[in-house]
Amino acid sequence: MKSRSDTTITWAALFLLSAIVRATHASIPFSLPVVANAKRASFASRSPLSLTTGVTFPLSRINIPRGGAASVYSDDEDESSDEDFDEDFDDDEDMFGLDDADFDADDDDFAEDNTLDRMLDAWKKTPPFTKTYLSASIAATMIGYLFNGNQFPSIFLLEWKPTLTQLQLWRPFTAFLNFGPMGLGFIMTGHFVWTYMSTLERLNHDRPYDFWVMIVFGCASMVAGYSFLQLPPRFLGHNLSTFLVYIWSRYHEGLEVNMFELFNTRAEMLPWFFLAQTFLLEGEFPVLDLLGIVFGHIYHHCKTTNILRTPQFIIDWYNSDGRFSTVLRKQYKAISSDFELQ
Repeated sequence: MKSRSDTTITWAALFLLSAIVRATHASIPFSLPVVANAKRASFASRSPLSLTTGVTFPLSRINIPRGGAASVYSDDEDESSDEDFDEDFDDDEDMFGLDDADFDADDDDFAEDNTLDRMLDAWKKTPPFTKTYLSASIAATMIGYLFNGNQFPSIFLLEWKPTLTQLQLWRPFTAFLNFGPMGLGFIMTGHFVWTYMSTLERLNHDRPYDFWVMIVFGCASMVAGYSFLQLPPRFLGHNLSTFLVYIWSRYHEGLEVNMFELFNTRAEMLPWFFLAQTFLLEGEFPVLDLLGIVFGHIYHHCKTTNILRTPQFIIDWYNSDGRFSTVLRKQYKAISSDFELQ
């Protein structure tokens, strides 16, 4: 019975991975596992651009008499008809300004438009905070994969004793880089973070400091809550993704979304779907993910009631003439151009 359950979970995981790959082949940043089309506001995966080619021939080329009568032509007639057809085709090319170079250039354009190019282009357009966070997580996970038996480096994990006694103050921050060991779970969590964190950062393109406060609130709540409840903060990065998905779902309440091309549901049900997904893949009740939803709800309530506001000194720093703040403003200004009416 256990082997059958493991086999079922393995096939389910492979099916989810194949759905993500199909979505990535035809989407933007990062393609969403849960996405929307024009009517349903989804970032849905669509089939790649398909090309149909056709050549139209003059009817005289296929006008063959019935019954095979007069079906044998002389070589001279064939050659003359071929020459006439070639001349007509050349005249059409001249009329529309087409030449072989144009067709060669088009072939090169389509050859270059492959999956890797689309992914690199999507990565370049990723907002700065999301790009930095994911890059750091991938780097830390690869270090563990290469030098620590595919386990996240212990020096980056949250442990209060070395943090306080040895002043390893980076641990509460680097612990959120942990999405789990390199594998299917890491890929799926990284994909969710890339999707929903970048979306939320884009929504706050004109006030990015509100997005920073949201991230700080989520991380601080998890660190304090898990420590108070004496829960092991194993994969804080994975729990942070649940926090982000919940806030995204509250921004898009009532939106109908597609779940891996299997069925449709409302956006507010999305965090609970991921909760069930974690339960199926890990085989245990996702208490930490549930707390991520709770902290996301607390943040949303505090934000909508103006209890939580961005400190003025952060706003002043962002609008200052400092070198780093100026670079940040330029990057977010490039994102803001995507929201301007043309």
